[in-house]
Amino acid sequence: MFETLTAAPPDKILNLSVLYKADPRPEKMDLGVGVYKDASGATVIMKAVREAEKRLYDSQSTKTYVGMGGDEGFNKGILKMVFGDNADLSRMFACQTAGGSGALRTIADLLKRAKPDATVWLSDPTWANHAPILKAANLPTATYPYFDAASGAVKFDAMLEGLKAAKPGDVILLHGCCHNPTGANLRLAQWEKVAALLVERNLFPFIDLAYQGFGDGLEEDCAPVRLLATKVPEMAIATSCSKNFSVYRDRVGAVILLGKDAESVKIAGSQALTVTRVLYSMPPDHAAAAVRIILEDDALHANWKAELEDMRLRMLNLRKGFADALRRQSNSDRFDFIADHRGMFSRLGLTEAQVDRLRDEYGIYMVGDSRFNVAGLKEDRLEELAKAVVSVL
Repeated sequence: MFETLTAAPPDKILNLSVLYKADPRPEKMDLGVGVYKDASGATVIMKAVREAEKRLYDSQSTKTYVGMGGDEGFNKGILKMVFGDNADLSRMFACQTAGGSGALRTIADLLKRAKPDATVWLSDPTWANHAPILKAANLPTATYPYFDAASGAVKFDAMLEGLKAAKPGDVILLHGCCHNPTGANLRLAQWEKVAALLVERNLFPFIDLAYQGFGDGLEEDCAPVRLLATKVPEMAIATSCSKNFSVYRDRVGAVILLGKDAESVKIAGSQALTVTRVLYSMPPDHAAAAVRIILEDDALHANWKAELEDMRLRMLNLRKGFADALRRQSNSDRFDFIADHRGMFSRLGLTEAQVDRLRDEYGIYMVGDSRFNVAGLKEDRLEELAKAVVSVL
């Protein structure tokens, strides 16, 4: 049986971790895999999560299944976190999933059932796992223009023009905030124009909201999603708790569906649950229960928001510091866009050969397209890093 198989190529991003660990140089820098790191380089458990886990340990009396939809308190809390206190929940459905990727795959399979001939349009570039997930669900994909590598800005006019090629009923995958891998986001006025185009051409928005709270703030990062909810009749959202609750390995995410009315979203939700039943039967409970405890407890909720805000502000400071260092070292404004971008990632605009030189000559590890993890930067080594980057130009 297995003799018919050939070895799968290594994941380019995850393989960086292997290379980094094998590198004996003490001055090496890991700017590759997308996990938040503090100033010491550690991905710590958030204080509110630690306290919620203690409470869960003391109160939990069984490990039986929670159900295909997961923790209902968690689902309600996520809906409130994304749409606010005054949202009309009658047209919404939410279910817990095995991470943000589980949410993406669940929605992909649901879309295949609902509109099997639909094409899903992805930004160029987009997260490396989007296309494989959609391909696994047998959905055809296409791309629309998004990022101008030369300026570090969104090619918005080209984006709108590219989306006009989508046929009615097609799906447009959009990054709700903190675009991965570029960090270049649409302004709210641009989201207004995107919403108008979606309605005019009968296109279905599919939002990947993996980084809420890492951009401009918890509320601010949801402004595009809330705007779309007032304009479009239907949409799907994949959310993740990996980054903003720092529960990466525990795999916590959610599917949110917005329907034309209560009955249609109820039907769509029932189909989403049958998808999860086939994919993994029941979602993991532990961290979702901890997140629910945090969202339901005023004091823990406040502590979590404060710690998340500290993480966000630290990344903004690192962005500014790195951009300033690159300006000094390059004697140009070429990299100023880094300070304007948001989220965990930006692209430096280097060639793969230049990225290889940074790794080989300086022990600086980043993805081949020059995407780097902002949280992996070291406050006291920004000038050194900028000098290395300029040396390979």
